[in-house]
Amino acid sequence: QVQLVEPGGGLVQAGGFLRLSCAASRRTFSNYAMGWFRQAPGKEREFVATISWSGGNTYYADSVKGRFTISRDNAKMTVYLQMNSLKPEDTAVYYCAAGRVMGTVLAGKGDYWGQGTQVTVSS
Repeated sequence: QVQLVEPGGGLVQAGGFLRLSCAASRRTFSNYAMGWFRQAPGKEREFVATISWSGGNTYYADSVKGRFTISRDNAKMTVYLQMNSLKPEDTAVYYCAAGRVMGTVLAGKGDYWGQGTQVTVSS
């Protein structure tokens, strides 16, 4: 069992930046691909970004490509999402996910999920 905790989130103005973090409870974190998803009010959860266990491969949704960066520090058992040039449409609850296979995480079928953190971007 891997527990994922997401502190952070918050309120930011459009054009601003925010960094989310997701801390894992087990050292086997380094064996897992990680991902970020988000769910806006009244909408389905959508994929944002994913990163391989080594950090060598990343993949982004078109809506965030060039603005968001996913990274990880396996020594700290933490994955990050740096969000720049934020837009009001980025407002959502953001979730991190972990899975043995990157493709599984990408498909929204991660084995473990965080509790979510609210990000609000004001116009």
